[in-house]
Amino acid sequence: MSEDTTSAPTDGLWSRLRLIEGQPLADRAEAYSAMHDELSRRLEGGAKLEQRETPGSR
Repeated sequence: MSEDTTSAPTDGLWSRLRLIEGQPLADRAEAYSAMHDELSRRLEGGAKLEQRETPGSR
C-alpha cells in the first residue's frame, strides 16, 4: 500500500480539491471560499456538540 492511499481522507476531500484545481481561476476562488465556509460550519458544529457533552460527562 502506498503512502498516498494510507493518508488520503475518506470523505472525498482529495477528489473535491482536484475538481476545484481543474477550474478557471475565478471559479476556483469561489469554490475554495465555499469549501472554507462549509468546513468552518462543520468545525463550529463539532465544537458546540463537544461543549454540550462536556458538562454532562463529568
